Amino acid sequence: MPSRQKPKKKSSAVGRLKGTSKNGTRRSRNELVVITGMSGSGKASVLKAFEDLGYYCVDNLPIELIPQFAELAQNSEYERTALVVDIREGSQFRKLPSILKSLKNRLQTKVIFLEASEDALIRRFSETRRPHPLGKSQTVSQAIATEREQLNEIRNASDFIIDTSKFNVHDLRAHALDKFRRNAGENVIAVSCLSFGYKHGVPQDCDLLFDVRFLPNPHFIPELRPFTGRDAKVAKYVLSFPQSREFIDRVSKMLIYLLPHYVKEGKSYLTIGFGCTGGQHRSVLIAEEVRKRLAAAKYNVSVTHRDSPE
Repeated sequence: MPSRQKPKKKSSAVGRLKGTSKNGTRRSRNELVVITGMSGSGKASVLKAFEDLGYYCVDNLPIELIPQFAELAQNSEYERTALVVDIREGSQFRKLPSILKSLKNRLQTKVIFLEASEDALIRRFSETRRPHPLGKSQTVSQAIATEREQLNEIRNASDFIIDTSKFNVHDLRAHALDKFRRNAGENVIAVSCLSFGYKHGVPQDCDLLFDVRFLPNPHFIPELRPFTGRDAKVAKYVLSFPQSREFIDRVSKMLIYLLPHYVKEGKSYLTIGFGCTGGQHRSVLIAEEVRKRLAAAKYNVSVTHRDSPE
């Protein structure tokens, strides 16, 4: 389901410094994203997507605490923050547009408004068996109509409006990840390369598993046996075989192809296991080499050697 972004108004301040508001106040580079919209429209799923994107996230923050939260966000180590605020705030909610207007003068603030059709919202409330926040004195249909009217002002002031009617929770999260990642070069999935030895058991938390016992084993070279795959002598030996270099190249290319598809499906963490007999030589080297190639492709990659001595 396509989302709609309101066209931005051109600034009348020619030559205004980037990051400076209309009144000349210098804005913080830190970012605040406010997620709001209709009850049942998927705000929790979008907030989870921002959490996966590395934002510090807060759900259902009281309206009167937003300025203090923004001040903390402006001056803290959390460069990117996101919060959900909605009709659950009751009468306080009508203060939100003026609060956000004030915040935009000193902090990079985006407002995302989620909505859905009446049929979709009624179906979701029926499936979850949860009451509408406006209470039981109205039917769900009446409560939805009342909420739309009360949210009209903040909807019109939003930077992004997303209709979630045809999204399930997984599709919505994937859509949010794709749309709001900070820039096209940032790959928002944490990858862990794990080396291990089969004789110590197969790790249970691997998403992908590669057996590298087909490669020549440095264990049988007496002068290499005491070292690990992180040692230059062992690396030189293993990489001297063309099958080693070809395996690293093929696996790395395959992972670089696969990772964007995992991201699209909403996966935020991937563990890749490389196993040899003892977990000291071949698997350690392969994990290190694959990590280098994924890191060069701008992925956030860590490496762990489960069975290798320090």
